[in-house]
Amino acid sequence: MIIDSHAHVVLPIEKHIKMMDESGIDKTVLFSTLVHPEKSSNVKEFTTEMNKLNQILNNEVNPVQARLNALEEVSGALKQYPNRFVGFGSVPLSYSPGDVTLNDWVEKLVKGQKMKGLGEFTLGPGQIPLLEPIFKAASDYTSLPIWVHTFHPLNLKDIQELFLLTQKYENVPVIYGHMGGIHWLQTIEMIKDTKNAYLDISAFYTTYALSLAIKEIPERTLFSSDFPYGDPYLNLQAVKRHTSSQEVADRVLGGNISNLLHI
Repeated sequence: MIIDSHAHVVLPIEKHIKMMDESGIDKTVLFSTLVHPEKSSNVKEFTTEMNKLNQILNNEVNPVQARLNALEEVSGALKQYPNRFVGFGSVPLSYSPGDVTLNDWVEKLVKGQKMKGLGEFTLGPGQIPLLEPIFKAASDYTSLPIWVHTFHPLNLKDIQELFLLTQKYENVPVIYGHMGGIHWLQTIEMIKDTKNAYLDISAFYTTYALSLAIKEIPERTLFSSDFPYGDPYLNLQAVKRHTSSQEVADRVLGGNISNLLHI
C-alpha cells in the first residue's frame, strides 16, 4: 500500500482523490489548513493566500475558530472517503502544562473525530518551548504522534530544542516535517539513533537529503508530498529512484507510516 503521509485539504476533495488515483496512491494522511492556494485564479489572490500562510508559519496568528473550521474540513473528507484518508488534528499552542482544556481538545480530536495524531505545528524562531504542553498531552494519551514543521522559519537551534523534547518524551513519536530544510544533514544525524523520531521527506532540500535519509533511516523515513505545495507523483518517483531495494521502497512508501499509525 502506498501512503502519502502528509498532505492538506484541497477543495474540492474530489480533485485530491483524482490526483491520488492518477498517481497510484492508496491512502493519504490529511492535515488541516487555514489557506487554500488551489482556489486562486491569479497572482494577486495567490499572494494573498501565501501571506496568510507566512503568518501561520511564524505562529503570528492562532485563531481558534478558524482552526475549528479547518478541522471540520478534514473531518468532512474523512467521512466522505474513509478508505482513502486518515487525519491529524491541529491543536492551539496557547495552553499551559496540565490544562484540562487541552486534554479535552485532544480527547475530542482522537475519539470524536478519529484523528491519528497531532499537528501540523508551525512555529517561529524561539517558540519550540510552546510545544511542551502538547508533548505532555500526547504522552499521557496513548503516545500520540506529533508532526512539527522544521523548515523555514525555524533555525538549527530550534530543531535542536525540538530534539531535546523528543528525547525527553521518548514514548511520543515525533515526525520532523520537511527534514529540517537546509539543516537536513544535522537533522538526520540527530535523529538517526532516536527511535521515536521520524523524517517526513516533503519539500526535501536536495536529493542528497532524500537518498541519505533513506539509506541511514529506512525504517523511519516517510514518503510525503505536502500537497498542494508539493507533487505526490514526483515525490513518489523520487523515492523509488533513491531506494536500494523493493523492501526499502515498500517501507518508505507506506509501510513505516502504516505501522506508526496502525492503519
